[in-house]
Amino acid sequence: MFIRKIEPAFYDTDALGHINNTRLPAWFELARNDLFRLFTPDLDPRKWRLIMARMEVDYRAELQYGREIEIRTYISRLGNSSFTVSQEARQEGQLTNLGHTVMVHFDHTTKKSIPIEGALRESLEAHLHEEPAEA
Repeated sequence: MFIRKIEPAFYDTDALGHINNTRLPAWFELARNDLFRLFTPDLDPRKWRLIMARMEVDYRAELQYGREIEIRTYISRLGNSSFTVSQEARQEGQLTNLGHTVMVHFDHTTKKSIPIEGALRESLEAHLHEEPAEA
């Protein structure tokens, strides 16, 4: 599991004073960089071997300005050429958001998926984790 801390800025808030719901997908993407480095260590887009097939975010509680947010990133499913990245946003220990992103190991030249094998598969398996049971 990878963990990142986010300190929300004032511009991350909405008219109600909460963190705007559009910030979560951006923060989740930023936190996925740790996983992206397993595929492309220098994050050079010319060497990119992934595509996103699906993204969803469950909003369970409001996030507040002025309090640190912890983003937890892990693999919840590992298939032959795709995997699901699950991400939790937590504030003061409370699960506030749960995100799922299906990523595909992909060859952009042939436009086909690539099997996840060998050391790469082992690296991803090291980050397999079950989702929280919390409602």
